[in-house]
Amino acid sequence: MGTRKIVTIGDETLRKVCRKQEKFDLRLAILLKDMADTMYKAEGVGLAAPQVGILRRIAVVDVTEDHSGLVELINPEITDREGTQTGREGCLSVPGRQGVVTRPMKITVRFQNRKGEWMEMETEGFEARAVCHEIDHLNGTLYVDVMDRELTPEEIEGHIPEDDAQ
Repeated sequence: MGTRKIVTIGDETLRKVCRKQEKFDLRLAILLKDMADTMYKAEGVGLAAPQVGILRRIAVVDVTEDHSGLVELINPEITDREGTQTGREGCLSVPGRQGVVTRPMKITVRFQNRKGEWMEMETEGFEARAVCHEIDHLNGTLYVDVMDRELTPEEIEGHIPEDDAQ
C-alpha cells in the first residue's frame, strides 16, 4: 500500500489552481492507487492531488462504507447542478475542524478515466457533496472559504441544527 503525506491548511499548494492531466500512463496509475490508499488509511471519502502535493486535476472519491465505490476523476468539470443541500463537511487537509457548507443536491460531472476516455456521471446527495468538495481543491478552494459557518467543538462531537433539514 503506497500512502502519501497529506498537506494541511497553510501549505501554499492547497491554494493553487491545478494543471490539466495530459498523460495517461503508469505514473498516473500509481498516483491514483496511492491517492486511494492514502484516502482510505486517513478514513476520508475523497482526496485531490493537491492534498498530496501534486498540482494536477486529479481526485478520488469513495463514499461507501466497504470501499466498493471508488471513482477516479481526471480533469473533472461539473456540467449541470440541481437543488441545494446544506450539511457538515470536514477535510483531511483541515484536521480537527468542520463547517456547514451548502452544495448542489445533484450534479453531472464530466471527467476522464485512467485511460483518458471521457465519461459522464450523475450523482446526488453525499457523493455529489464529496465530488464538489474535491473539485474545489483542484481550483485552490477549501471548504473553509465557502462554508456558511464553522462548527464548535461541541457541535463536531454531536448534533447540529442543519442535520434536521435533510
